Amino acid sequence: MLYLVPTPIGNLEDITLRALRILKEVSLIACEDTRTSGVLLSHYGIDTPRTSYHDHNEVQKAPVLVERMLAGQDVALITDAGSPGISDPGFYLVRECIRNDIPVQSLPGATAFVPALAASGLPSERFVFEGFLPIKKGRQTRLNALRDEERTMVFYESPHRLVKTLEQMETVFGPDRRAAVARELKKVFEEIRRGTIAELRTHYAQSNRVRGEIVLVVAGRD
Repeated sequence: MLYLVPTPIGNLEDITLRALRILKEVSLIACEDTRTSGVLLSHYGIDTPRTSYHDHNEVQKAPVLVERMLAGQDVALITDAGSPGISDPGFYLVRECIRNDIPVQSLPGATAFVPALAASGLPSERFVFEGFLPIKKGRQTRLNALRDEERTMVFYESPHRLVKTLEQMETVFGPDRRAAVARELKKVFEEIRRGTIAELRTHYAQSNRVRGEIVLVVAGRD
């Protein structure tokens, strides 16, 4: 069995009782970063063996994990924060488990885009999750393809690319399109700033330094 176990995106209390039980009971925990995950696991007294599983080794590591599960062992996959497979490692291993008839259970839990969308003040009954835009090639093409999207759009972005992204969105979507920037969700310095794209771009362009993980929520076309 493979368990996909969400982990807190900021506050260590944001983990379910079931997730804690699974992490204690499985034979092995595959971690995006064993050091980062070690903080959470140590906090809850979980000493289950750990192994690394991330974007750079998943092709080599997945067959090893599949063999262990075929031998009867249960494995939990966790990432540094949030839900495995949502802009984080997970898809490749899930696909390999399905190909080998290994059951997969995905536990409910923390993910960054849900609280950002809910607190944005923008329509949330219909939305599209875009994850990270291409870093270079295809970035403008992707934004142009979303020009007439009527649903609320949700993006992940790094702090050092935020201003550039807002500048590009201002050009494509217009300066008056409503948006929200959610930063450092569930951490001490959590911030959710709402306004037009132009207002947000001006604010963050004037900031000395933008820090933390970013969720960018943008209203769809009227």
